[in-house]
Amino acid sequence: MVKQERAARTREALVRAAAEAFAEEGFVAASIAAISRRAGLTSGALHFHFESKTALALAVEDRAADAMGRITRRVGARGEDGNPLRALVASTYTLMDRLAQDVVVRAGFALSADVTHRGRVDLRGQWSVWVSELLGEAERAGLLAEGVSPQDAARVVVASTVGLEVLGVAEPDWAAPHTLARIWALLLPRIAADGQALDGLLDAANKTD
Repeated sequence: MVKQERAARTREALVRAAAEAFAEEGFVAASIAAISRRAGLTSGALHFHFESKTALALAVEDRAADAMGRITRRVGARGEDGNPLRALVASTYTLMDRLAQDVVVRAGFALSADVTHRGRVDLRGQWSVWVSELLGEAERAGLLAEGVSPQDAARVVVASTVGLEVLGVAEPDWAAPHTLARIWALLLPRIAADGQALDGLLDAANKTD
């Protein structure tokens, strides 16, 4: 049992070290030696647990996918009050927070867009599906403004959030809550139907603390 616990801790240290390296340097530039040093281990110890850098990248992607699953499960398909637009706003804030706080999620998104790495998880694709599902729910509930296509709205939301993710790597202010709040203040009046629901959504989007 002690050996198993030690092995689990070692694997966790390696996955986190690899995530840091992939997020900062990219898949190609991140070396096995550099990852080992970050984890405080030898390259031989790394290869005992992971046969290659690709295997490490896949482990990072799997952890990041699990984290994304927790985000969507926690927010729920329709939100706590049954409003899918509110769930959409909440999930964007949660995603930006995870990208800022969790290097594994950040690395997972980076790997999914890295043309030098052929992974098995497309986090940006999963995010796009989630956004599309919520906006489809919103359309069926009559919550979208007249003439707004859920497909077009999804493209705008995904492009905006993924853009903040990319820009936030170099300048964290791009991914800050107040930046997201300003984007929602512009988007919601265009995509949401008029009325009390819109007022509540704007109030929620402007809570940047």
